Amino acid sequence: MSAKLISNVPRLVLWAAGTVAAFALARIVRNEFERVNAELDEARLTPVTERAQHPTLRRDPRTGIYTL
Repeated sequence: MSAKLISNVPRLVLWAAGTVAAFALARIVRNEFERVNAELDEARLTPVTERAQHPTLRRDPRTGIYTL
């Protein structure tokens, strides 16, 4: 019985380590998701007048290159 228990321990350790790693990765992804959404919400709430002050790119029909 003890030989079977010893052979299962490495599997349990690997399974536990994988579970902890998956949980940590999920938290990292969630935090990044929330950070990006906060930036997008801030940009979305920026008044249109502020966005209009930034120059826009215009395409040159002859060359196809975008310039300010």
